[in-house]
Amino acid sequence: MEKSVDDKMNIKKPERRSKIRKLIGKEYFIFKRKLKWWFGQEVLAQKMCGVDCSYPVFEHKSTIMRPLKNVEMYLQENKRTNLQLAIDKLDKVEIKPGEIFSFWKLVGKPTSRKGFKEGLVLENGNISKGIGGGLCQLGNLLYWIFAHSPLDVVERYRHGFDVFPDLNRKVPFGAGATLSYNYIDLQVQNNTEQSFQIELWLDEKYLRGKLLSNRKTIYDYQVEERDHCMKMQYWGGYSRHNKIFKLTLLSNEIVQEQLLTENHAIMMYNPFIESKA
Repeated sequence: MEKSVDDKMNIKKPERRSKIRKLIGKEYFIFKRKLKWWFGQEVLAQKMCGVDCSYPVFEHKSTIMRPLKNVEMYLQENKRTNLQLAIDKLDKVEIKPGEIFSFWKLVGKPTSRKGFKEGLVLENGNISKGIGGGLCQLGNLLYWIFAHSPLDVVERYRHGFDVFPDLNRKVPFGAGATLSYNYIDLQVQNNTEQSFQIELWLDEKYLRGKLLSNRKTIYDYQVEERDHCMKMQYWGGYSRHNKIFKLTLLSNEIVQEQLLTENHAIMMYNPFIESKA
């Protein structure tokens, strides 16, 4: 039986799990995903440039260095290094008809041996440090780009916590994708007859990306937020909720509406702080 709207908005208080339980669970799911890579029948996209993709589909940018409270700046400097290493694996990747783009299959495991540095990571809503930290920004950017294209998102995980208050937010809350090697992945499938290519790069201020195609796309795409609200939970915390829809347009007329995701997240800050005089 499908949960009602009220049931979905009632979030249980987070449970504390032991380090051993979390480690065993993580290694189990990593191995399970590797088995799927080894023996699965899916055709995964590879870094090949056999088709001339010169028709722009969508592009986006996000600020690399953000002023975050109680976050050491060296973690954000390291994030730039981690982003560049991941971009080196993803830039110019071609997604042919029938293929699936997998973030982690292309990037691989981020390790210090490969040059990845300690960066900002989130664990159960808490700010922490970890090798390869900061790659979620790349997942967020890619998801937003894919949402404005004919590609179908087949695997995406939402953030279970809303950690930082909105600060110059350019996209709706929950319109991103969290990542953790390798089982919390971002995957899209090309169910069209045209090929697509990803371009990614960094400049002094922004992480930038664009999606190109070998043909001009027939439709335009928009993403909009609906039913946004905040709620106080029975255990005293606050939660945030919304729905993200993808609109397919032809000559500025909506021809299809698709629910991309429904977000329900625990807020790690008080959303109703009184302003000081």
